[in-house]
Amino acid sequence: MKKQNGHIIKRVEAGSIAEEMGLEPGDSVISINGEKIEDIFDYQYLSQDAYIEVLVKAKGGEECLLEIDKDFDEDLGIEFENGLMDEYRHCHNKCIFCFIDQMPKGMRKTLYFKDDDSRLSFLQGNYVTLTNMSEHDIERIVRYRLSPINISFHTMNPALRCKMLNNRFAGDALQKVDTLYRAGIAMNGQIVLCKGINDSVELDYSIKKLAEYLPHLKSVSVVPVGLSRYREGLFPLEPFAKEDAETVIDLIEGWQKKLYEEYGIHFVHASDEWYILAERDLPEEARYDGYLQLENGVGMLRLMLEEFSACMEEMEKNRKLPDEGFQGTVSMATGKLAYPFIRGMADRVQEAFPGIRILVYEIRNNFFGEQITVSGLLTGQDILAQLKGKELGKRLLLPQNVLRSGEDVFLDDYTLGELERTLQVKADIVKSSGYDFAAGILKVFEED
Repeated sequence: MKKQNGHIIKRVEAGSIAEEMGLEPGDSVISINGEKIEDIFDYQYLSQDAYIEVLVKAKGGEECLLEIDKDFDEDLGIEFENGLMDEYRHCHNKCIFCFIDQMPKGMRKTLYFKDDDSRLSFLQGNYVTLTNMSEHDIERIVRYRLSPINISFHTMNPALRCKMLNNRFAGDALQKVDTLYRAGIAMNGQIVLCKGINDSVELDYSIKKLAEYLPHLKSVSVVPVGLSRYREGLFPLEPFAKEDAETVIDLIEGWQKKLYEEYGIHFVHASDEWYILAERDLPEEARYDGYLQLENGVGMLRLMLEEFSACMEEMEKNRKLPDEGFQGTVSMATGKLAYPFIRGMADRVQEAFPGIRILVYEIRNNFFGEQITVSGLLTGQDILAQLKGKELGKRLLLPQNVLRSGEDVFLDDYTLGELERTLQVKADIVKSSGYDFAAGILKVFEED
């Protein structure tokens, strides 16, 4: 799709303004009010006025200028072939910790694409390093008030950032944060912590500098580097030990206490992995400041436990727990990280429903290596190999994040159907909330 030919329409919503104006799939939108449309943000911004002039090009090649009167911010009812209305921007860094570089060969091409697109930060919550952003990009973020922008800081030491990202401009890119801060753009940050690189004194310094961007920088997550077994020829990195995790937590919790007293928020957060590695209890719910960093694994387990507990208490209060009628066995599979919490919740369900037996299997990540413990990186082949021959009961319950978004396909292209046929059991996909956990188990027996 060439930009000078406009942006091709994929679908026109029934009863919409676009349908009334005679637009059809295959037509192209060239400009609005005489201004070129670079991407979806230009389109949304330019099309919000009550009166607009839209230059379109029909499938046959004829151009027409449409004059449209509508309510302010009323949608035209158009879906484009490319949701972003532009090409996705590839990351040009060579980060020493990049997980994509640790992927084995032979997997689907999309898994090797490294994005560093500020627009995806706003649309999908992706994190960007700022090294791929021009002054024009920053100006558009400010102009359109795009927020929050999620930023991969990793360190606030400019020289160290150049080293970690393998980009000589990575340190200078931090100056763009100043522009976003002055414009009042909401931001979130993340630090991927590498042992002996940006931890200890460097982490303390980074948190201190990042706190200067409060209140517009809303939160910062600190997550341990993920190390797969495919690291041959890559920068030498070591896994963190229990003692390291304790040091990281102590440092972060010290900053939390100080910043909460001054700003009323905890600001910097250790991901769940640190607490499990340190064998410490998860923080209480109030310390997560509304769960701003869930996608980085900060508070996911606490939220799940709180939701599950509330669900069970409500069922018990409303006497929704039958004395009999729920009989049989179900099985669940999860990664090492969540296993003890899933096992604990399963035990509580069994106590409430004495007729239900729940088998919980911890799946080792043999594909990427045992250092990878999250369920979202489990493969179909690992799940199959470790469940083959095991008792699975009426149904096998799997967490939603083991599958490709919107599809019944695992990370290694093994399908859910293949898993079911090989294991001879029906598999149910359960969302990550604590409510869905309990409901997913009970649904198996309600359907019988």
